[in-house]
Amino acid sequence: MAKKSVIARGLKRERAVARYAEKRAALKAAGDYEALDKLPKNASPVRLHNRCKITGRPRGYMRKFGICRNVFREMASDGKIPGITKSSW
Repeated sequence: MAKKSVIARGLKRERAVARYAEKRAALKAAGDYEALDKLPKNASPVRLHNRCKITGRPRGYMRKFGICRNVFREMASDGKIPGITKSSW
């Protein structure tokens, strides 16, 4: 489980990106790079990092499900993800 502060920081960045998205797009289209520099650093979508929605783990993230591989395995084994079965041959 990731620290609560790290998870909160990521959520704060997501809100900043959403708030400034329209303004960033307009400034980029106009080519006003000086004004882009004056926006907050965390308003840039490049600074976002995918994290597991349950544990906050940054690695092994599965984009389709929004969770990390460890949580995915547990949930799949418990039958909590529809359509996912353990393969056997």
